[in-house]
Amino acid sequence: MIDLTKSPVASPLVHDVPVDPGMSWVKDARPAIEPPPDEAVADPRPEARWPAKAVRTGVSGVVSPRVVRLRQGGYRLFYTQILPRPDFPDGANDYENSTARILSAASIDGETWTPEPGVRLSPQQGGAGDWRVASSEVVPVAGDSSRLRMYYEACPGTQSQQNSIRSAVSDDEGLTWSVEPGTRLQVEGENFMAARIVFLDERRSRLYCCQRGVGIVSAVSDDGLVFRQEPGVRIAQDGPFDRVAAFACDIVRLPSGAYAMYYAGYAAANRAYILRADSEDGLSWRKAERPVVSPGPAGAWDAVKSSEVSLFRLPGGDAGSPRFRMVYEACDGTAKGERGVWRIAGATSAGVV
Repeated sequence: MIDLTKSPVASPLVHDVPVDPGMSWVKDARPAIEPPPDEAVADPRPEARWPAKAVRTGVSGVVSPRVVRLRQGGYRLFYTQILPRPDFPDGANDYENSTARILSAASIDGETWTPEPGVRLSPQQGGAGDWRVASSEVVPVAGDSSRLRMYYEACPGTQSQQNSIRSAVSDDEGLTWSVEPGTRLQVEGENFMAARIVFLDERRSRLYCCQRGVGIVSAVSDDGLVFRQEPGVRIAQDGPFDRVAAFACDIVRLPSGAYAMYYAGYAAANRAYILRADSEDGLSWRKAERPVVSPGPAGAWDAVKSSEVSLFRLPGGDAGSPRFRMVYEACDGTAKGERGVWRIAGATSAGVV
């Protein structure tokens, strides 16, 4: 969680919550962000809003939501839009060969989202050619109260090709981005996904991400640019709900100083859940026994997968009973192999642990 109303500068305060957001969440009645319908995938406008009943077969998808509560109030949601690449018309249903770009939407209340004009980061700008930039993480820049930094995946080919975590900076609260030189995390022969930052103090930070085939790992930095991978695995892929993959975490700091992590787990290639783990030190984590959010019934937009998640606190409410929201990527399983249409869905906290 990144809440710039708690601190406008890099600080552990941006992750603080006054109470535990808990294990019980009530899903929204409709998605937060819809992907372009099939008829619009050739050149969809980032600011367009399409009807829910438009024809969609999973050619386009919207995934990897990440919400920042802005310094002056309101929210900006960064997300990845997947589209077909030339000569590969299946788009998101053939993710290996798709293209993807990072867009944004704005909200005053954290519940109703308006897609914003313009592309936040294109794959060409982000160093991925015609392939994919994805899974953005936006945080304040250490030592600079006026700038934001985005960490993102640069994927210059199929998923078997080595990727990297890179970064860009913004001077206008996340609308315009300039890519920084070099990579933040790259290891020969390895793939890293879904970077998330937790500030340890005003300078130092810990980056959590998925290492393909391993689970959630971490790296530390003294400046937000040079990261050193830490030994061990934070979340191993060894539970009943994450035996295939564990990735895309979001972390809050509880009043006790301990941490709660919400993350995506795949129990099978066609079943994904939002899970939880807890830690005293950010290194050793205890998994909860049951999911926080599970796939919905047949016909629901998350009928097979409830995945990559972002938490944030809603405005209003008293100190003893604040309300929290999450947005997450959801797949309806309506395409071959229980793939299908990826949307961004939402849920509201229903009580503490």
